[in-house]
Amino acid sequence: MSHLPEDMENALTGSQSSHASLCNVHSINPAQLMARIESYEGREKKGISDVRRTFCLFVTFDLLFVTLLWIIELNVNGGIENTLEREVVQYDYYSSYFDIFLLAVFRFKVLILAYAVCRLRHWWAIALTTAVTSAFLLAKVILSKLFSQGAFGYVLPIISFILAWIETWFLDFKVLPQEAEEENRLLIVQDASERAALIPGGLSDGQFYSPPESEAGSEEEAEEKQDSEKPLLEL
Repeated sequence: MSHLPEDMENALTGSQSSHASLCNVHSINPAQLMARIESYEGREKKGISDVRRTFCLFVTFDLLFVTLLWIIELNVNGGIENTLEREVVQYDYYSSYFDIFLLAVFRFKVLILAYAVCRLRHWWAIALTTAVTSAFLLAKVILSKLFSQGAFGYVLPIISFILAWIETWFLDFKVLPQEAEEENRLLIVQDASERAALIPGGLSDGQFYSPPESEAGSEEEAEEKQDSEKPLLEL
């Protein structure tokens, strides 16, 4: 038969890949390994990654921005005190913006508790807040009379809806994948350091020392000189 069996080919490829990984371990400088491990451990000691911190800041911005818009709406529609009493004390689902503010508070509390305090690495919390926000805003826009109350009837629901989905996109496509990639890198570096420690003398500096190259043709020139000197000695 001209072709090897599939199991033999798989065994050969597996042995070649393992040999290549061991060669890569031989070529790693232990100082570089320790520097990488210390850098990853330093990130872990910070407690929260940079991208997760940015996400928490954006969640805080969501709450503050919606609060600012709601305060402006209260001041525009007859003064803060009178409008606040009408929207909070005499709450009406069809005309009040107070529930949109409470929706922003709900998103802030759930997301900060889940991803800053508990440091979850799953999307269920952001899925919950986004689903509740989307369903509530769609129902309020359909059933309420916000559009008849001026520009804020459009601005507050639209801004809340957009911010909720930006938070979902940022967590799902930035925070979780980047943290998973950093964790995989840490595991790879730690595994390489463990393999390097098991290889005796595999990472010594003297092993990789290469002597300087000799000048090309030096031996041939010496032989030619000896051949040319022999006739002179015979004379």
